[in-house]
This record gives sequence, structure tokens and C-alpha cells, in this order.
Amino acid sequence: MRIKDWDYNLKIRLVGEGLMNITFWMFFPFLTIFFADAFGKGKAGFLLILSQVFSVLANLMGGYFADRFGRKTMMVVGSFGQGLSFMIFALSNSPWLQLPILGFICFAFAGVFGSFYWPASQAMVADVVAEKDRSSVFAVFYTSINIAVVIGPILGAIFYVRYPFEVLLGAGIMCMLLSLLLAKQTRETAPVFQGETDINKQRWYHPIIKQVKDYHIIFKDQTFLLYIVAGTLVAMTFMQLDMIIPVYITDMIQQQEMLKIGDWSLTLNGEQAFGVILSENGLLVALFTIVITKWMTKFKERNVFMISSIIYGIAIFIFGQTGSIWIFIFAMALFTLAELMTAGIQQTFVSKLAPENMRGQYFAAASLKFTVGRTIAPIAIPMSLWFGYPITFSILGGLAIFSAFLYYLMFQKSEKNALQNVEAS
Repeated sequence: MRIKDWDYNLKIRLVGEGLMNITFWMFFPFLTIFFADAFGKGKAGFLLILSQVFSVLANLMGGYFADRFGRKTMMVVGSFGQGLSFMIFALSNSPWLQLPILGFICFAFAGVFGSFYWPASQAMVADVVAEKDRSSVFAVFYTSINIAVVIGPILGAIFYVRYPFEVLLGAGIMCMLLSLLLAKQTRETAPVFQGETDINKQRWYHPIIKQVKDYHIIFKDQTFLLYIVAGTLVAMTFMQLDMIIPVYITDMIQQQEMLKIGDWSLTLNGEQAFGVILSENGLLVALFTIVITKWMTKFKERNVFMISSIIYGIAIFIFGQTGSIWIFIFAMALFTLAELMTAGIQQTFVSKLAPENMRGQYFAAASLKFTVGRTIAPIAIPMSLWFGYPITFSILGGLAIFSAFLYYLMFQKSEKNALQNVEAS
């Protein structure tokens, strides 16, 4: 499906969200550094865990709100709330006021409003795009995000490092403009509820209770339980890209020469080096997702999952043993390879594992590995105080490699169950 044939709502969103994502990625990767400097690594880690808990709860309610109040309404509220949060955050880190705790509160609220925005955003695509074309539309939005991940950190390394107030203020204004654009130029796409329906009878906390109840299936299906536990360890490793890795690189690199040609040289500080490395991740994802996904289909799923986990472990271990920009770049290439190896097969694996009448529940529960991984990932920051960086990164690498063993057990159990089912039939 070509972009020129898209619904007008989606065209508006593609442009508006593209600009918003670029401004967001100009400062988001550097916030962990800001909080670690402001509160200390120990307190910052626990505060980030707290903020993720709020975002997780908001995400559980986001789908309900999108159905109850409408896609457009929640997207307008979500982008406006994020904009207001970023603007107050800017004020808390301005020439007139230095109040980091206010900045953290705004960061937490921005996460909550973002969790309200994205479920409505995904639902709107399903509302206006035929099923056969949805994958291509989602792929365009995914590519747009990865372009922002490439451009944003580079701009952030140039501008946010020197002008944090102006960048945060600009992000707030951009979110406000997106909210205005959505309010004025898009239409509501959610089905109209008439009379007393189940959705109207629900309380705000019902979606949370329902999803928590749905997760009981992981305790009944041991294969799926192993998938969740192994996936959580991998997710915890991947989430370090926004947690301990920026703090570590900033601590290790003060001023380091990256390139030298004749009398000219490129020297980067820690924040700029991290911006380059994060942009490398986004660029590699944008360029090689399709190629590597197609390549991985030639191998057994068990081998792909296990080798991906091992490469994650090796990459995160290398990060913690060096202070060289070029070795960081090499480690990030390995890190991204591990990410892309399973990007295309995870949903397929879950669909095969799930009974046909329970696929919805299985897919909902499968997201638990990201939810839990994102929530516990910030613990790595205070761990660096308790054990030091090399040991912390070694522990993270060990957990990733242990997930490979769990995947091995998972596939063994899956194959055993499949054989028993064949014999029973």
C-alpha cells in the first residue's frame, strides 16, 4: 500500500510523529545521564524503576481508554500531556530554576501520557487500514521511528549537551503542535458505542485486573513460561541501551579522539560518543532488519534464539571491559545483530506455540517479557555502585547467556510436547 493511498489521518500522523520522534530522541537517550548526575546512581536507578511501573500501569489502561473515549481523543490528550510535561521539565532545568526532582516527576508523567497515546495510535491503524495492508503501514511507521533514532541522538549530541533547556522546550512545543494538528485535522475512527455496553460498564481499573488474570496461562504452560523468563532476561539486557550504557560511556570518555586526518581531528566527549553509538544502532536497524530477518528463516528457530542470546551476552560484556569509542562501536554492531536476529521470528513462534482459541491471550502475555524487563532494567545503575562496572556488565552478560540455556530447555520441552501430541492422535 503506497503512502499516497493512505487515509488522511495516517498521513498527518506520519509527518507529525516523525518530527516529534526526532525531537524526542534528541534528549531521551541522555536523560539517564542527567538523573544519575542529579540524584546519584543508586537513587536514580530506583526512581527509573518507579517511573516504569507507572508507565506499565498506564499502558494496561491505554487500550481501554482508546476504546472508551476514542482514538483521536486519547492521542490528542496523550500528545498534549507529553508536551506539557516536557515544557515543565525544561523549566526545571533552566537558567532560572534547577529542580531535578520536578524534572523526574515530569519525565514520569510524560511516560504515562505516552502510554495513553500509543495504544490509540495502533488501534487507529487497524480502524482505517485493511488487514492485508496493515503490515506495510506499520512497517513505514517503524522505519520512521528508526530514522528518528538515527538523526535524533546525533542532533542531541550537538545541541542537547549544550542547550538542554532549549531542546526540552522545543520538544514540548513540538508535542503541543502535534496535539493541535491531530485535534484540527484528523477524525475519530473508533466505533461508536450505543447504549450500555460492556466497555461503558467497566471501571478504569478493570483492564489491569483482566490482563493480570490473563497472565495465569504462563503458569500452566511450562514451555511458554520458559519463553517469558528467557525473554525477560534478554529484554533486561537490551534495555541497558537506555540505562547503564549511556552512564558508563559518559563516565569512561571525557575527551577522546575518534578520527584524525592530517591536522584535522574529531574529538568527542562521553555524551557525544553515546549519541554516535545510539545512532549506529538505529541506522543498522533501519538498513538490515529485512535482510537479517530473511536470513534467519534459513536456520532452526532454536539456534537463532540461542545464538542471539549468546551474542547479546558477548556484546554487553565487551561494553564493560573497554573505554575505546571504536570498541564500543564494534560492541554495538554485535548488540544490534542480536536484536535483529529474533526481530522477525518472535511473533511467529508465539503464534505456533499458542492454541488457536487462545492466541489473543498468548500474544498479550508475551508482552510481559518486555514489561518486566523494562521495569527491572534500571537496577543495573545502582549495581554499578555496588560491584563496579566490569562486574555489573559481566553479570548482565551472564544473564543473557543463561537465557540461551533456558531457550534450549524451552525447545526441548516444546519438541517433547509435539511428539506426545502426535503419539496421542
